[in-house]
Amino acid sequence: MEKRLVIALGGNALGNSPKEQLTLVKDTAKTIVDLILEGYKVIVTHGNGPQVGMINLAMEKLDMPFPECGAMSQGYIGYHLQQAIKQELKNRNLNKNVVSLITQVVVDENDNAFKNPTKPIGSFYKKEEADKLVKESGFIFKEDAGRGYRRVVPSPNPKKIVEIDVIKELLENDNVVIVVGGGGIPVVEIENGYKGIAAVIDKDKSAAKLANDLKAEMLVILTAVDRVCINFNKANQKEISRMNCLEAKKYIEEGQFAPGSMLPKVEACLEFVNLNKNSLALITSLNKAKDALKGLTGTIITN
Repeated sequence: MEKRLVIALGGNALGNSPKEQLTLVKDTAKTIVDLILEGYKVIVTHGNGPQVGMINLAMEKLDMPFPECGAMSQGYIGYHLQQAIKQELKNRNLNKNVVSLITQVVVDENDNAFKNPTKPIGSFYKKEEADKLVKESGFIFKEDAGRGYRRVVPSPNPKKIVEIDVIKELLENDNVVIVVGGGGIPVVEIENGYKGIAAVIDKDKSAAKLANDLKAEMLVILTAVDRVCINFNKANQKEISRMNCLEAKKYIEEGQFAPGSMLPKVEACLEFVNLNKNSLALITSLNKAKDALKGLTGTIITN
């Protein structure tokens, strides 16, 4: 029986523009198909921070609601990914269908995240550029892990994946599925269905929720580094090859992981392994995913 593997793709797999993304997804597709050939049933999720910020800025004059911008990002990122994965499958004589699904994720409109926006979206700016945009637009900007200033929006916790039953059906029919893009379109429950709400759910937390719902054997978060580090960017920086929940929580209490960067990735892994005692979570880079699944690199998180 194929093991279910939920992969959460970071921004380095997608780039910062549609043109760059079209090039990068070809390498991303090779990694995904490598894992399919290793015998895994792969479920793909992805971020949308740069993309949804770009779309929101472009659509500002049209007064496009933020949830619709999230849906647009799911559509065009999914389109690029499914094209690239399908082509790579053909290149290797594998006959599988690939589909991306517009996915909604229920959040609590009383979530404390709405009082304290933390999720970075869009491009990086110098401080003076960010200050100017604050005056012009009223957006909130925060410094992002030493790389510059980015707009931040609320990032509530995912409560329920609306289309989970459809996702299960697609998997049972042996399709490669791309779902919960950008953490899912944030919605709240209303009397007759759902209503979009302005936020971006952290894609790693939604990936953990998805992996739990699908009873996946492993959650793999692909980011810009081969391994998680403590004392990051300091003289005593140290790579972590393996850590359990207690060790990870200790590092979190020490402030080892940057909010909006490595912290939500580690937290998502903890959430997954806490609910799945025999499962593993893995954080590594896109290019090293195959090696990491063989134990040659990456950071494994266990219960």
